[in-house]
Amino acid sequence: MKLLAIVGTRPEAIKTLPVVREARRRGVPIVLVSTGQHREMIRPLFELFGCPPDHDLDLMQPNQSLGSLTARALTALGEVLAAEAPGAVLVQGDTTTAFAGALAAFYARIPVAHVEAGLRTGDLAHPFPEEFNRRAIDQFARWLFPPTASAAEAIAAEGLPAPGDPLARVLVTGNTGIDALRFAAETVRLDPPRGEALDRARTHKTAGGRLVLVTGHRRENFGAPLENVCRGLREVADARPDLILLYPVHLNPNVRGPVGELLGGHPRILLAPPMDYLPFVSAMTLADVIVTDSGGVQEEAPALGVPVLVTRERTERPEAVAAGGARLVGSDRARLVRELGELLDHRAIREAMARARSPYGDGQAAARVVGCLLGDSVEPFAG
Repeated sequence: MKLLAIVGTRPEAIKTLPVVREARRRGVPIVLVSTGQHREMIRPLFELFGCPPDHDLDLMQPNQSLGSLTARALTALGEVLAAEAPGAVLVQGDTTTAFAGALAAFYARIPVAHVEAGLRTGDLAHPFPEEFNRRAIDQFARWLFPPTASAAEAIAAEGLPAPGDPLARVLVTGNTGIDALRFAAETVRLDPPRGEALDRARTHKTAGGRLVLVTGHRRENFGAPLENVCRGLREVADARPDLILLYPVHLNPNVRGPVGELLGGHPRILLAPPMDYLPFVSAMTLADVIVTDSGGVQEEAPALGVPVLVTRERTERPEAVAAGGARLVGSDRARLVRELGELLDHRAIREAMARARSPYGDGQAAARVVGCLLGDSVEPFAG
């Protein structure tokens, strides 16, 4: 069966390229399409995994709306599907690229495989528009690959996949992002990446200081929520002279503007450009605590044994919270200051979170995905 995989954002590439590489290792013909949603940020990933795209659509435009991006992606991907005529289309996650790719395949009557299916918050506004995107994709996917048992339970509760397709299957695979993370962590251990902010963070840690790594980019946090988070971070940095914050700032002006205004100019807050994947993995391994609204980082941090505070009101990845490796703190300034301060001031609490079991994967998720698509008998990830 000829496969066609679609990526647009960096998280999609991180979680899809292990599947592309595994398919090619097993001799499965697979076409890789990039929509260019995070064009500069994913180019190093194609090089790292040795999987350059066969089609690069370059769909991004300045200040585009979700509607215009979806329309252009649907049209362009429909043309690629008509030219390539794959037997199945593989999408990952919940981005606009994933939704448009799955919908284009559905319109072309090509079966869809959804990697990271079944994630739910139960609230269409959190995260927006991702919660809608992943629910919609799951409605018409033939193969649903939930990363965890709880995601599989959400799929079953919705009566998916739809009856009538004898080939349809749900398989718990673990998260392909953990496959990528294991590969990347070993790579940076053998050859640590360099960079001004990363070198300073490494030197600070070597001298006995502490490091908090921060990311923030979610659309629902634009405006007051992100501003509250920034004010809380600055308050924590002001109170602890042995602490530095490293914040690779997303290029979106809705992020870059308030972050620069509220956190810029502080001697121990390092505002860096967006990091490539390997430098970011290196930064995660150095961090004492990670503060993030990223879904992928919620999975990666527990796998690396780093406590994570999630600046969201709800998460579709509750497993790490249940296991004790992550805490939901939302965008309330006082709560962030209190929770982050507790972790920094009480080593035992921080270390207990670091020891929590990581529930997201064993490094074999891509092999399970490809095996299932080939019709092999595959044991699910046990968690």
